[in-house]
Amino acid sequence: MAHLTPSRRMVLSLLGSAALAPLLSAAPVQAQAPAVTALILSDLHSAYERTGQLLAEIERQVLAASGPVLILVNGDLFESGNVVATRSDGVIDWAFLEALNDLAPTVFNIGNHEPDIDNDLAQFVSRAQALGVTVLSNITDTRTGALYASAQAELDLDGTPVAISALAVDAIFTYPKASRDQLSIPDPVSWARAHLGEDLKDGAVNIVMSHAGVMPDKEILTMVPDGTLMIGGHDHLNIEHAEGNTRYVHTGSWSTTLTVARLAGPAQPAQISRVAIDLTTAPSPVLAELIKITLATHLDAEDTASVGSSPIAMSNDQTGVFVAAAMAEAAGADIGFIGHTTFGAGLPEGPVSRYAFNASVRFDGKLVKTEVDAATLQQILTRCNQFGDFAFAERTGDYLYAAPEAPAKDSFTLVTNGWSATNQKSYFGREDLVFTEVPDLMVKAVVLNKLA
Repeated sequence: MAHLTPSRRMVLSLLGSAALAPLLSAAPVQAQAPAVTALILSDLHSAYERTGQLLAEIERQVLAASGPVLILVNGDLFESGNVVATRSDGVIDWAFLEALNDLAPTVFNIGNHEPDIDNDLAQFVSRAQALGVTVLSNITDTRTGALYASAQAELDLDGTPVAISALAVDAIFTYPKASRDQLSIPDPVSWARAHLGEDLKDGAVNIVMSHAGVMPDKEILTMVPDGTLMIGGHDHLNIEHAEGNTRYVHTGSWSTTLTVARLAGPAQPAQISRVAIDLTTAPSPVLAELIKITLATHLDAEDTASVGSSPIAMSNDQTGVFVAAAMAEAAGADIGFIGHTTFGAGLPEGPVSRYAFNASVRFDGKLVKTEVDAATLQQILTRCNQFGDFAFAERTGDYLYAAPEAPAKDSFTLVTNGWSATNQKSYFGREDLVFTEVPDLMVKAVVLNKLA
């Protein structure tokens, strides 16, 4: 994979220069490996409204790079909740992945949504490998007893050795039901403890691609060599955290951001920057026509019909707060709560189609209520609304949106969705809340009524 870099070409072109001859004979020039530019993606979820624009930005970054480029995709290319993705067998996602590998070496860590379109994960692995993509996973195929793909890779990028180790989320219920009996997924912390010492190398740029989520990642961070670039996923966060020379990043979701890491060399801290992907910019010509035709082919009148109107364009965080407040209003509660990965793309300004609505509010569910005192509410609120400048030590991975601000009083009525109530230890941080169902209220119906 070695290539002649511009800096080396310059040195070679000067070798015959008489003016440089004394200098060269006294001190031969040592070529230095150029910095590697890593373009990092995660949790894309078939966000076709931005897929073309994301590819266009990646093309610009590749052209601007002065050294080798490495593209890292940390899981969840697909989204079964997108009717266009399922009806088209993910044709846009596959074309995007092929385009990435045409631009630069691409490494893909399997997430929990890779079996969304074809529930046999082995089919994803073989097809992606046929495109030239380096697929990594620590998931075992229960039918064969072997890993679906190697969990480690070593690359040479123009003289810079790179060692990559990958791991998956072990929450089996987040994978498609039809695929679960084919998957054996180790506890990520135990797996990291057993394998990272061998997978990561002295003298190499070390990268860990983890789709396990923030909570296990916090423990894994203590195991990696100083100077490692660790990439998180699954929790749909936009964060950067530094420990010594090690950098830990989440790169958002739904193709809303691209994270760029400049890797100067082994054990050196990555220089991180982010680029917001604007859906109003021109898409890459590689995908523009395919996206247009695929949407036109697979969206019917019901999908494109307006189900309401949004007064402003909302990010996924703004949408989450909006929905939590709508739930509280509909249920007559003081405050509403809903898990943040319920939401994908934000809501557009103006008319909202059913397709756009389902891309924003991914999951439905019953509403449930409970009563708490002021101290309990304050404890719960410390874990909520973890967007913006939120301390890494206090992050819980998945979290709740909470709205509106509760009034000053001694007791409160809380409303949430059934999923968050069932998994209250993860979301609310406690297991003593007793919920009762709110009759005739469902999440999507409440939001649609508010938009109407």
